[in-house]
Amino acid sequence: MTARSLTPMFEPRGVAVVGASRDPAKLGAVMARSLSAFAEAGGHLALVNARDDTMHPSIRAAAQAGPVDLAVICVPAAACPGVLAESAAAGVRAAVVCGGGFAEAGGPGVAYQRALREVVRDTGIRLLGPNTSGFLAPAAGVTASFVPGVARVRPGSVAVVAASGGVNHALAFALTEAGYGVRLAVGLGNGADVTAPDVLDHLAEDPGTAAVALHVESVTDGPRLVESVRRLAARRPVVALVVGRHDVGAFAASHTGALATSWRTTRAALAQAGAVLVGDERELVDAVGALSVTRMPPCAGPGVGLVTAQAGPGLLLLDDLRGRGARVPELTPGTRRTLSGLLPPLTYQLNPVDTGRPGPELGAVLAAVGADPGVSVIAGYVLHEPDAVDVVAAARQGRTAGVPMVLGLGGTGEEVARDRAALRDAGIAVAADPRGVAAATAALLADARARAAAHVPSVPAVPAGVPRDVTGAYDEHEAKNLLGRLGVTTMPRRACADRATAHAALAELGGPVAVKLLDATVLHKTEIGGVHLGVVTGDDLDAALDRLDAAGARRYLVESMAPAGVDLVVGARRDPVFGPVVLAGLGGTVAEALADVTVRLAPLTREEAAAMPAELAGHALLTGWRGGPVLDFAELGRIVAALGDLLAANPLLDEIEINPLRLGRDGLVALDAVILTRKADDAHPDQ
Repeated sequence: MTARSLTPMFEPRGVAVVGASRDPAKLGAVMARSLSAFAEAGGHLALVNARDDTMHPSIRAAAQAGPVDLAVICVPAAACPGVLAESAAAGVRAAVVCGGGFAEAGGPGVAYQRALREVVRDTGIRLLGPNTSGFLAPAAGVTASFVPGVARVRPGSVAVVAASGGVNHALAFALTEAGYGVRLAVGLGNGADVTAPDVLDHLAEDPGTAAVALHVESVTDGPRLVESVRRLAARRPVVALVVGRHDVGAFAASHTGALATSWRTTRAALAQAGAVLVGDERELVDAVGALSVTRMPPCAGPGVGLVTAQAGPGLLLLDDLRGRGARVPELTPGTRRTLSGLLPPLTYQLNPVDTGRPGPELGAVLAAVGADPGVSVIAGYVLHEPDAVDVVAAARQGRTAGVPMVLGLGGTGEEVARDRAALRDAGIAVAADPRGVAAATAALLADARARAAAHVPSVPAVPAGVPRDVTGAYDEHEAKNLLGRLGVTTMPRRACADRATAHAALAELGGPVAVKLLDATVLHKTEIGGVHLGVVTGDDLDAALDRLDAAGARRYLVESMAPAGVDLVVGARRDPVFGPVVLAGLGGTVAEALADVTVRLAPLTREEAAAMPAELAGHALLTGWRGGPVLDFAELGRIVAALGDLLAANPLLDEIEINPLRLGRDGLVALDAVILTRKADDAHPDQ
């Protein structure tokens, strides 16, 4: 056990409640009641209150009476740093501070939390909180929580790591209701010491944890969180719920900064590390529960075999799965011949397979679908009809090695609960309704795809030929010159210092041209009238230049117009939490309004970057929609990866964006580019 281990916290030999009370309404009394089961199971529970002669007068006295690994501190905020220091001096190795009044309250609370950190730094004691409702470790008999009902949370193999104590308990209760139970459930609170990566690292070494539910509200150390998730996901599944979909935060100086929101970037980073992403707490329970029971072998393109005993729920399930991007392939002729011998001729047998009603043939049907070469996982739904079929026996009969099963069992009552438990015990994931089956199946698919891609280096080396001299201010012409060094196509153009050279450029390039204000300090030229398109004649040019002069132009860019096409945006920037990231999406002047973008941590491989557009809602626009141009995904991947490499190789480069990057008949061409740098004394620590 290392000095910074969390084992003394989550598997203590003894616990002291400091600030214990006989007043049932006080926090110290509630904590003592919650921990009474720990004492009943043989653990050393010490109650500390210097003003109550029935209790220990100090934490030191409690530690002398028996081993105390964990102190649960239930005193006012101002007194907590002193009690924490006394605990460490008494040999206590971990503590929980549940009360509030710290940094979240402002004022003197900030100083109290700072003092807690100083004690942790000076003594090495581990601290959960402050401002947390505690943690649950049912298997260890420890319920360090003041929330009523925690004693009813049953032991299981799912761990919960939640930013919020309330969410932590809500998930623990939901997992118990769903029949999965809890291995460990931790509410981080203010995270003065113990943070999500600490708990994730602890769980990576815990053989009793089968899957982990991660709830994220904010991130302070992105790279460390990513590394912890990556390490854990290599051993057991991680399902993440990130809060903040609609909080875009303050806009950065360019479109890329505006679109790479903390929510979007956090989700992208966790997915890249191997986590399965979900959209709400109900999906989180269904997904992590399923993954705690069964896990699909790594597979880049898994297919779902759908079996339903009722057509209506089957349609709901199919619709939900396809909405999640699941592939439901048509079954092979051989599989369909087998099914035709099992089912009435009017039933649908292509995939989904509708049995009409649950009957004795259900097990053989599941086995036939599972044996189909295109099926990687079976998703099914049946109502509980024990007179028609023994669902548990049928599911066991229908299992195919290497093909996990997610079964929705509709119904209510003790018999249904028993059958659901029997299915889970047999290694079959269970849900109560079609939506739950879809969420669980999608989680298995996402986990299989992530593990299939795990062989790709997550942080590839930056190629030797990447420019490493990006400093100072860049106007659009200079930015495009840099893009040229990266192999990005641009239109013929001329930078012009006066009207005469602008007219010469028009004569040389021929119309139509775009005429733009050329100024490194102006990032959004269209917003101030700094771009004029379709200039053909000298009179057109003079009119455009007049308007540019009125907008404050001192120099001009005259550039050949590009053919029509589909506009994209690609970029790379330094996220304040996660460091270098890249972005790709639909672009042009409506990029911010559509926000149809996808994000990755950088640097990344060309193959990883080439896969990014598949996540876009407007993906069809890139594949020849209504006779339009077709994107070379490999070429886009090369460009995006090159931008990430450029950012990684240049500590003074803050951001680079191409918007629009136009997809035309002849490929990709950069129509506008922005580069932002900073001074040498502000170089980034991620370099």
